[in-house]
Order: sequence, then C-alpha cells, then structure tokens
Amino acid sequence: MSSSTPTTTTATTTAPPERRLGAALAVIATAQLMLVLDGTITNVALPRIQRSLDLAPADLNWVITAYALAFGGLLLVGGRAGDLFGRRRVFRLGLVVFTVASLLGGLAPNGTVLIAARALQGVGAAIAAPTALSLLTTTFPAGPGRVRALGVYGAMGGLGSVVGLLLGGALTEYLSWRWVLFVNVPIALAVLAGTSVLVEGERDRGSVDLPGAITATLGLGTLVYAITRTSTSGWADPVTLLLLALAAAVLLGFLAIQRRTRAPMLPARVLRDAGRAGANLVFVLTGAGMFATFYFLTLYMQVVEGYGAMRAGLTYLPFALGIGLAAGVIGPRLLAATSPRAVTVGGLVLASVGMGWFSLLAPGSHPMTVLLPAQLVAGVGLGLTFVTATVVGIHGVPSGDAGIASGLLNTSQQIGGAVGLAALAALAAARTGSTAAPEALTSGYAAAYLAGAALYLIAALVAATTFGGGPARRPA
Repeated sequence: MSSSTPTTTTATTTAPPERRLGAALAVIATAQLMLVLDGTITNVALPRIQRSLDLAPADLNWVITAYALAFGGLLLVGGRAGDLFGRRRVFRLGLVVFTVASLLGGLAPNGTVLIAARALQGVGAAIAAPTALSLLTTTFPAGPGRVRALGVYGAMGGLGSVVGLLLGGALTEYLSWRWVLFVNVPIALAVLAGTSVLVEGERDRGSVDLPGAITATLGLGTLVYAITRTSTSGWADPVTLLLLALAAAVLLGFLAIQRRTRAPMLPARVLRDAGRAGANLVFVLTGAGMFATFYFLTLYMQVVEGYGAMRAGLTYLPFALGIGLAAGVIGPRLLAATSPRAVTVGGLVLASVGMGWFSLLAPGSHPMTVLLPAQLVAGVGLGLTFVTATVVGIHGVPSGDAGIASGLLNTSQQIGGAVGLAALAALAAARTGSTAAPEALTSGYAAAYLAGAALYLIAALVAATTFGGGPARRPA
C-alpha cells in the first residue's frame, strides 16, 4: 500500500508545433503497430518453430501464451508506472526491454529460451503500450487533431494483429521463423530515436501501489493461464478449476486493496463514467471475437485448405484493408457527424454479419464467396469499433490517470482475447469431436464463428446503453 497521497506536478505541456505532430504520431502509431502485431506474428510460423526447436505439441502453445500472460497481466502496472515516473521515460524503458527480448528470442537455441524471451517481450509491451496512448493525449491538443490521431492509433491496434499474420507469413516463407522476432529490433530502435518529439505531460508524485500491482498481475496472469489450459485439459480439469478459483480470490483481493489504499493503482474514478466502463467491456468482447477469428481462419486455411505460410498471410489483406479504412478514415469522419453510440453499434453489427458469414465456410469453398468478402465486412466493422471505443474510453480522464485508463483498454482487449479464444476453442472442439475430417473441423469452426457473432451483438448492446447518443464528444 502506498504511504503517500499522490499530488500532481505539471511538466511542460505546451503544444508542439504542427510540423512535429506528424512525427509524434508516426512514433506512437509505429510503436502500437509493433507491439500489437507481435501477438500474432508467430502464429503462421509455429509449425516451423516446432520442427526447428523440437518442441512437443503440448509445449508449442506457450510460444503464444507466454506473451499473452505477461502482456495482459502487467498492462495495469505499466500504465500506472507511466503516470508516476514519466510516460516518455517509461515508454523508452518498455521499448528497450522489448528490443532485447526480441533479439534473445531470435537467437534462441531451444524452446525454453524462446518461451522465456516471449514472456520478456510481453513485459516490455505491457510497459510501453499504455504509455503510448497516454503520450498521444499529452502530445495532441484536444480537438479534431486528437480525434484524427486517435483514429490512426485505433487503426494500428486493429491492423497490428492482421499485419502480424501477413508479415509472419512472408518472413517465415522467404527468410526464417527467427525473423518474426528479429524484425522488431530495427523498428524499436527507430521508434526510440524519435521519442524526443513526444510531450511528457503531467505526472503524479508518489509511489506504485505494490500490493495492488502484485495482486492484479498474479490474478490476471493466473486467469489467463487457467483459461489457456482448458484447450488441452478441459473445463472440468481439477487443476484448471483450482486455478480459476485462485484467480478469482486474488482479483477479489485486488479490489479490496483498491478500496483501502490511499493511492490505488486503479482509481474508482477511472471507471465511474458509464461510457468509459462500457468502452472497456466492448474491448473485452471484441477482443474475444477477433482473437478467435484469426485463430480459426488460420486453421481453416492451413489445415483444411492446405495453404502455405505466405498464402495464408496474404489472404488476410481484406481484413487489413477494412480495419485501416474504417479506423483511419471513415470512423473519424463519422464521429465528426454523429454520435459514438451510432458509429460503434453500426460497426459491431457489421462485424457480427462478417462473423456469421464465416460460418458458411466449407472444404473447397471459393475464396471470393466467403473468405475474402467476409473479412472485408468484419474488418470495417471492427475498425469503426476500435476508434470510437478508444475515444470514449479515454474521454474526460484526468491527465494524471491517462496511463492507467489507456492501460485498462489494452488489458481489456488482451484478457478478453485470451478468455474468449479458450472458450470458443473448447466449443469448436466439442462440436468437432475426435475426428479430423475437414467437414467435422469446419463444423466446429462454424460454431465458434456464430458464438463470436453473438459476442459482437452483446457488445453492440453494451455500447447502445452506455455510450453517448448526442454529438460526438471530443477527448479532453
């Protein structure tokens, strides 16, 4: 428990000249793209990683899970650290950790070192990601310019997962699986070199809420690990049930600590606004659907249709196009003309239509009938959702809480993705049964797609009841 009440100290917050804003946006957007794409860039490389490092099938999933555990479990800590110790300083630290971990992973001689490096990557991402968004709010003055910047940032959040699949396929096919890790090094160094254009903004004076940080990290990490186990051990597994109970107990302890401490890591005021709470729930639900989409579409393409790594990656181009256009161009324009509620609900309905369309995939389906057009529709819907939910999620947040509010948005998406993927994978496995016939596999995938469509509709209901229905609100 922190022993001192935070007070606010104001750093220089004069808006930078217009010519520097473009450079600042490039730095923040590139960092966000790099951090998000690393969650998926190794997916299409997994078969070659397994052969190269002789990983057992039961251990292969840890290449993905280790990153998600560290990233999802430490995001709140990273956000609070930026508020207390300086967002630019903490952002740079996160980039350094991420760069070193990427280099170690690319050089990994065995599976143990690779998995440890992936966990360390997640630590670096958890430190850098929330401070990237809070630096955007301190660098860009309130108004249309910030809305446009948030649109680009939202596009990077959506595009990152798709670009990771595209880039992972190309690097694996033409160079080596090790380059899905090495590629981060020059990108991170370039971002580090450009951080001087970012505005530090205000910071709190005090110390990190250590009991809160520890319980939040352990609780979220245990929850993600327990959910991940269900894909191999099932929901009735005693160890899984024990871990779920432990996660619930630790997270309840976290909430109790937040009520008692003078300087909570997650101040109640951050979620007191209905729109902000709703935005985080929207990110939980859309994260679940999006993670599952990439997972099952990749399985469909590589296992059922026999696509290679490069072809599978390129097939995601419509998704990337839809998200990029919606979040970077269409979304900000719609926000200027109508309400966040209308844009978000419309986007989620489109995303739900896309997911339902995926359920029509069958062995031998022509890509132009389902796979490609459904991706474009779902991508546009998710792009609209990302930009509006991000705007609502940080609207009106005091500068001293910007890091924790943005960290919570990232945490919501990561935890939602981990929980949702595990649940939908279990659903697909139950529908498929013990057979590996293509028809049975696609039947299981279809059940998961329809469940994902339902999650998007629930998210639309959340947005309809919590987001503002008047003219678009400009971020404060």
